Amino acid sequence: MKTAELRKAFLEYFKTNQHTVVKSSSLVPHDDPTLLFTTAGMVQFKRALLGEEKRDYVRATSSQKCMRAGGKHNDLRNVGRTARHHTFFEMLGNFSFGDYFKKEAILFGWEFFTDHLQLPKDKLYASVHEGDEEMGLGVDQEALEEWARYLPQERILTLPTSENFWAMGDTGPCGPCSEILIDQGEHMACGPECEPGVCDCDRFLELWNLVFMQFNRKEDGTMEPLPAPSIDTGAGLERIAAVIQKVPSNYDIDIFQDIIGVIEQISGHSHGGDPNKDVSIKVIADHGRAATFLISDGVMPSNEGRGYVLRRVIRRAVRHGRLLGIEEPFLPRVAEGVLAAMSDSYPDIAKNKSYIQMALTNEEKSFSATLDRGLGKLQEEVDKLTKAGSKVFPGDTIFKLYDTYGFPIDIIMDLARDQDFEVDEEGFDHFMEEQRQRSRASFKISGVMETSEALQQLAAQGVTTTFSGHDRTEDQSVILALLTEDGAVNEVSEGQRVEVVCERTPFYGEAGGQVGDTGRMSGMGFTLEVETTQRTPGDVLVHVCEVLQGTVKVGEEVTLAVDGEKRKATERNHTATHILHYVLRSVLGDHVKQQGSYVGPEYFRFDFSHGEALSSEQLARIEKLVTQRIIENEDLTAQITDIETATAEGAMALFGEKYGDQVRMVAIGDYSKELCGGTHSHHTGDIGPFKITSESSVAAGIRRIEALTGTGALEYFQNQEKTLKETAALLKTAPHALADRINKLLLQQKELEKEVDRVKAQAMSRQFGPSSQDIREIDGVKVLSQQVTAASPKDLRVMVDNLRDQIKSGVVVLGAEAEDGKAMLICGVTDDLTDRFHAGEIIKQLSAKVGGKGGGRHDMAQGGGPDGERLQKALGSVFKMLEK
Repeated sequence: MKTAELRKAFLEYFKTNQHTVVKSSSLVPHDDPTLLFTTAGMVQFKRALLGEEKRDYVRATSSQKCMRAGGKHNDLRNVGRTARHHTFFEMLGNFSFGDYFKKEAILFGWEFFTDHLQLPKDKLYASVHEGDEEMGLGVDQEALEEWARYLPQERILTLPTSENFWAMGDTGPCGPCSEILIDQGEHMACGPECEPGVCDCDRFLELWNLVFMQFNRKEDGTMEPLPAPSIDTGAGLERIAAVIQKVPSNYDIDIFQDIIGVIEQISGHSHGGDPNKDVSIKVIADHGRAATFLISDGVMPSNEGRGYVLRRVIRRAVRHGRLLGIEEPFLPRVAEGVLAAMSDSYPDIAKNKSYIQMALTNEEKSFSATLDRGLGKLQEEVDKLTKAGSKVFPGDTIFKLYDTYGFPIDIIMDLARDQDFEVDEEGFDHFMEEQRQRSRASFKISGVMETSEALQQLAAQGVTTTFSGHDRTEDQSVILALLTEDGAVNEVSEGQRVEVVCERTPFYGEAGGQVGDTGRMSGMGFTLEVETTQRTPGDVLVHVCEVLQGTVKVGEEVTLAVDGEKRKATERNHTATHILHYVLRSVLGDHVKQQGSYVGPEYFRFDFSHGEALSSEQLARIEKLVTQRIIENEDLTAQITDIETATAEGAMALFGEKYGDQVRMVAIGDYSKELCGGTHSHHTGDIGPFKITSESSVAAGIRRIEALTGTGALEYFQNQEKTLKETAALLKTAPHALADRINKLLLQQKELEKEVDRVKAQAMSRQFGPSSQDIREIDGVKVLSQQVTAASPKDLRVMVDNLRDQIKSGVVVLGAEAEDGKAMLICGVTDDLTDRFHAGEIIKQLSAKVGGKGGGRHDMAQGGGPDGERLQKALGSVFKMLEK
């Protein structure tokens, strides 16, 4: 059975058992600020498992894309060295939200493995929680009894809390778990004492973990039964595929062999030949797959957060490519292998091919340019430590090489150990933890309001807000909740700040880059000002308000009125981003993807993937094409459809956004289709004038355009025109003639500067004209060495030129003390003496006497140093220097 067939069989099995098949969520968690990546199948169901969110189903199944890299989840140094370590992998899972429990979960696991996959029953084991006296728990008798229906007692293991108890955190839902293991045979054993549940070797391999969430752990450590116990299971797809395909390693399954085949072609090395090269091949295969999926899900290499992890993964793969002798960029070709192996199951990676390859190419080239320099630094550190007699490679040095030069940690440590150094891993881990803390602090989820306990309770009750603002800016509703710092209250009075939840609202909650609406709420005897509107993960819209007048109570009827002018301005900008996105892809290529945006009433910014700055010609063309689309006055249409239909019609999704089964597809004419819940102009002509105000870099491979529309653009043009007219008036010309007038003024300025230099030279020559006692003759050569007053090295050059002309033949050395106390030095040698004296060598020696450096040509050189007090002595040494 191929891996794709296994995935399909799993989902189909649970579908026939009344589970809703849920599409894998993005690797970027939509509404969990505690996670960098989606690390398990339960992440997208976390709120449902916590009871904070009601879904249309109580049973679910999925094959979830997961990413674990670094920290407690995965040591990158093990990837490629073991049979099972990965960064990216897929987790099969089935979930129950208060529906079935242990009996059914165990039945499903046993039936799927033995009936559908036909795994040998006599090779399967199960483990259950042995109990924990401190927790007040005995052995999981219910799970024991259920497993006894399928397995003999000797193949049912009882294991401690460390192995068979799962918790979502220090507090909250938790419970015992049950693992299904398979005996792969003695040839996979770590030794004669190998036992299931004791060894981590691959003989007794864990295939599936069934988590029974039945308790809620309180802050004091006590546990109370949950009112609706749930099931959360996880089974590694690659791991099960390896067992079914009867191969010793995950890297030997079909999808990895497809990717490894590409790496073999690029490198000329075959997998299974040299153990060291095998490690590099497997690292590239794993990391190439991870990078492909991360970039497809909108992550770009950077120095913080998720982008930092991606950068590490790519650079580690590049370094292993070097170990295989690959010097040219190769990861885009590895990505093609990933696409060939997995795009049937994940069509998004095929759609994003050019975007993925652009990001990989840019990062690989960037790192390759610094790799050799980094290796040199690494060797410098080794030599320094060797000279000092140390045999310990310090943790701070490892981190510096890693953080500054992007060096993969395992390479640094391997090279250090190869030269018989001990590695200060503890010290390195300390610096890495500090980096992780900075990284965790750097990322947040925009458009998702942090949910208070009161809001969680509302969501758990199934409360949602109906948004009516796509076709109106005023509506009637009922107040469902009033939330203050003290939690939910029944009423608030004038002057209080409050979060208001209504049954329905025309106010748009901040999401997708669009700001939340502002406006007013009013009812019988009360008025509130809405300062902003936020959207919570549970689809509750929260109006952040101040009570301007009266007393507001839960249950009262209310009129909600959005600030119409701000809404229209925001809509103009939002619709313009859709047109701009289309035009950018038309002009620059289909690698362009939206990376983020801000859409407010004043202006908008649009971040997109592209590897280089846009030229002024490109920006002018983009402005023109956007304006043409606006003038065409196309209608905007929106329809609610399922995600598969929208995707099939070519609708583009916004990276990082969470989409349900039903999505809103916004179309402009027949050229732009995007999944978007925001508000828009009804016709493109409503946008009015359009103007790009800036284009800049946000991060490697990401550019940003800021622009104005409507009255904002008009005001920009009027201000520009005003500035133009004022400038023309100052220069006594017409606006259309400004360029010619300024060019003439610049030419005049250059001529005047030349004249000033000439006059200054004459004045300086008179002021510092050499007298007979200033000039000495050394072996028939005139030598002038003198301290003068000069404001800059340029003034010294003018003096030297004039003095050389006056003495006709000779060497002139001048020095001056700058305002900051530093010494400036210059030397000029006439053309007839440059075969005997080198101005650069003279200045080099003199600069050293004032603590600095210098040099230059045979006929002219300059230098200096920080010690101006030694200038006079240095100038006095010129004569003896030249005598030699």
